[in-house]
Amino acid sequence: MSMPFEDGGRIAPVYPMSTPRYTVYGMRSSGNCYKVRLALEQLHLPYRWVEVNSVAGETRKPDFLARNPNGKVPLLEVEPGKYLPESNAILCYLAENTGLSPAGRWERAQALQWMFFEQYSHEPYVAVARFIAKYLPADNPRAAELPRLRERGHQALGVMEGHLQRQPFFAGACYSVADIALFAYTHCAADGGFDLSPYQAVRDWLARVQSQPGFVSM
Repeated sequence: MSMPFEDGGRIAPVYPMSTPRYTVYGMRSSGNCYKVRLALEQLHLPYRWVEVNSVAGETRKPDFLARNPNGKVPLLEVEPGKYLPESNAILCYLAENTGLSPAGRWERAQALQWMFFEQYSHEPYVAVARFIAKYLPADNPRAAELPRLRERGHQALGVMEGHLQRQPFFAGACYSVADIALFAYTHCAADGGFDLSPYQAVRDWLARVQSQPGFVSM
């Protein structure tokens, strides 16, 4: 087992792996759910995973809606009956007071900036293109959306490329929750028809993320 992720002397607490602290309701093929699993593994936080197939409609069933009325995964049960939805909110919750949360005020704001970017300018195009191309039949009417999704997705990748040409990670010199948030769907962007070969800085960053302690693949 790798050592807990550390940054500037702040080390993630280690809990006995036999005693789950959290329960995660998620779908393993989902990038948003992968974010949560990656953070939990890198922070060595014990958890129980409950697989929920949102594509099959399991998040719309009454028992799940009682936990998250928005009917989406991932969903983190932080203690019995207390639930936190939204992947990036979960990342911030898990990372607080650990090396995955930048120490400085400016760096924390940068991390949030890029996490908002991921949800509004990246995920709606890169992740949705992946869903259509990977999970829907080729003759599905939604295939008509792909050219526009790819155009906007490449715009987001271009913004990322410019930023990563100037610094190694999104919130400065250190790996953080912002990198987890953007890695989730960027590393599998090819599933949505995105060619990453023009984005050298993005590809170098992907390799840096994969080299981090405790990294696990999707």
